Amino acid sequence: MKAVIVREHGGFDKLLIEDLPRPQIRPDEVLIAVKAAGINHLDLWVRKGVPGHKFPLPMILGTDIAGVVAEVGSLVTNAKVGDRVAVMPGFAQPTSDEALSGNIHLARDYGIFGETRNGGCAEFMDAPAVNLMPMPDWMSFTDAAACPLVFLTAYTMLRKANVQPGETVLMHAAGSGVTSAGIQIARMFGATVITTAGSDEKLAKAKALGADYGINYRTHDFVEEAKKIAGRAGVDVVFDHIGPDTFAGNIKVLKWGGRLVTCGSTSGGEVPLNLRAVFFKRISIIGSTMGPKADQLAVWKLLCNRKLTPVVDRVFPVRDVAAAHEYVEWRKAFGKVVLDLERW
Repeated sequence: MKAVIVREHGGFDKLLIEDLPRPQIRPDEVLIAVKAAGINHLDLWVRKGVPGHKFPLPMILGTDIAGVVAEVGSLVTNAKVGDRVAVMPGFAQPTSDEALSGNIHLARDYGIFGETRNGGCAEFMDAPAVNLMPMPDWMSFTDAAACPLVFLTAYTMLRKANVQPGETVLMHAAGSGVTSAGIQIARMFGATVITTAGSDEKLAKAKALGADYGINYRTHDFVEEAKKIAGRAGVDVVFDHIGPDTFAGNIKVLKWGGRLVTCGSTSGGEVPLNLRAVFFKRISIIGSTMGPKADQLAVWKLLCNRKLTPVVDRVFPVRDVAAAHEYVEWRKAFGKVVLDLERW
């Protein structure tokens, strides 16, 4: 089978398309004929490398996957050949204490397809049957592949931040996959949404998704603008995955008792932190990565019932995977970039 594989870290030239053996499934797994794969920043990190972190290379990329069941293991009862499915991106030993208590994402052996185990940017992918999510007939493979990781991440972040109706949420990077999902979810929770972006075009798209206000961070100070909107006290919640470039402003813009929830730090890993501001303002800083399966199923149901909408910016043939990575890395996208796995 053909697959996109990274054998060593580096630039776009490290994205290799090779012929590899088709995976052999275990009794509790299925083989999926992959039709579409969404690109996440995780794919970029696996390709480029992260200082201090070791990825188990070589690795077939691809965390967000949609396709058709091609083969089922002897113990599988929840799927049959021909089923259209998306794949939950996270996995762990299902009998661990964390998994049995409903918090599989907290298990020490928790992993993600395309990061700790071969992903689905290939003609075929093996996956545990417990990770399958049936697709409604109307949903395209492209839309399905745009959803699992970012909607799970955004849903869990906002739930952990305990967003309440009538609260104001400041959400950075409107054009990112996770924020384009989060805008919709925050509005569904009844919050007022302020979002930031580096262009007025992206802000217009964010408002079309449901954002109430937009701030162009290239031309305006987001702290001052957000306080003009929310009041001088500040916002209730900040939704962030930028890191150092926004952290100091995030602390300033939060009202007393506010919550900062973060799932990433694309601008670096170290931030200046004045602890006096944290305890005097009674601020909660909440870290969030992925989420429990209950959240994944809840947000997938909302997508299947058209309460939430996949946001796809562009679809690339898989043969143009390097161009797709460049498009994401240079922040050209609004929402998700998806690879068409039928165009090699």
